[in-house]
Amino acid sequence: MLWTIFVILMVMWLLGMVTSYTLGGFLHILLVIAIAVVLIRVIRGEKPLA
Repeated sequence: MLWTIFVILMVMWLLGMVTSYTLGGFLHILLVIAIAVVLIRVIRGEKPLA
């Protein structure tokens, strides 16, 4: 589930960068949050939910 959200955010972020979408700043914040969550899970050694 977390990886699915991460991939969706990455795609939306890339589309925002390419198309200069007005919500680009919001998507950047979501991307940073998603990366932080993934890093925390990797550091803690937690198993994937999916």
